[in-house]
Amino acid sequence: MSLSDQHTGTDAQGEDLFRVRNLRKHFVDRNEGGVISKLFGETRYLKAVDDVSFEIKEGELLGLAGQSGCGKSTLGELLTGLQKPTDGRIGFKGSDMTEFGKDRMKEFRLSCQVIFQDPYEAMNPRFSVARSVSEPLVIHSLGDREERDARVMAALEDAGLQPAEEYLDKLPGELSGGERQRVCIARAMVLDPDFLVADEPVSMLDVSVRTGILQLFKRLQRERDLSMLYISHDLSTINYLTDRTMIMYLGDIVEQGPTEQVIHDPGHPYTEALLGSVPNPDPRIDREQSRLEGDVPDPVDLPAGCRFSPTCDYATGECRESEPELEPVGPAMENRDSREAACYHPVSVE
Repeated sequence: MSLSDQHTGTDAQGEDLFRVRNLRKHFVDRNEGGVISKLFGETRYLKAVDDVSFEIKEGELLGLAGQSGCGKSTLGELLTGLQKPTDGRIGFKGSDMTEFGKDRMKEFRLSCQVIFQDPYEAMNPRFSVARSVSEPLVIHSLGDREERDARVMAALEDAGLQPAEEYLDKLPGELSGGERQRVCIARAMVLDPDFLVADEPVSMLDVSVRTGILQLFKRLQRERDLSMLYISHDLSTINYLTDRTMIMYLGDIVEQGPTEQVIHDPGHPYTEALLGSVPNPDPRIDREQSRLEGDVPDPVDLPAGCRFSPTCDYATGECRESEPELEPVGPAMENRDSREAACYHPVSVE
């Protein structure tokens, strides 16, 4: 799949499903937070998510892209309640998730589900397909046995495992990677959630089956008016699937806007470099060496000013002294889908 494979997502989205403000998740540095911290009275923190604000609309497919280690998965875990924030607010349908008690959080989990990266680890090897998919219904005490069986069958069929009867008694070891991921999708969708986090859901699958899974996500979104956060380092799948994209670097959102604009006309130098690192199958095309060689810098010792400044070709003294805020770039737009970049010297955009 190439970056030219443009998505055809929904154009009609509703009100805010999530409204996130100044969200942070800091972890004590494992290397420095123990004996050394006690001796010298200083605790160092890994800033996995560091003061991010954004919205997710009802019915929206939002992409989240960036290098490994930039905080993408942690942000997804915060939105689904798998992690508790260090600071900030997560508004869900107008209520503050950070104030949810046990009962309210269980109710929230009916509305929110996760598809994990590794379908081989996401399934209990001793559970049949029928038991795996019915487990959420049992946990939430939904329906009697007959109703649960019917919902499991419908979920499997909807996930493309047809006829469903042939899969009910199979164990994970009898399934291909693509079939396992479809079972995981059926397990998530059996609760009919409003929101789905898909964390690198095709990265461990054969290329031949990835498109089928992405098409399944698009169909589920269209038919169920599902909202989704699609997390990936693969910009071609982001471009194919999502309506809007956020680019994340060292725990911060450095660019966000309509996917077509962000991918094809980037405003932040990091987005430009990220796109420049995408392999091109045409050997006749000369490519400049990527500026993203190696891993993301240490999120414990963040650089002063703009986090990308040590690597950025456009950086000036201003960039190294203070951190820029997200600001509109490109032609002025009145709607909320205008593109924003956290950069003092944004790349020239159309």
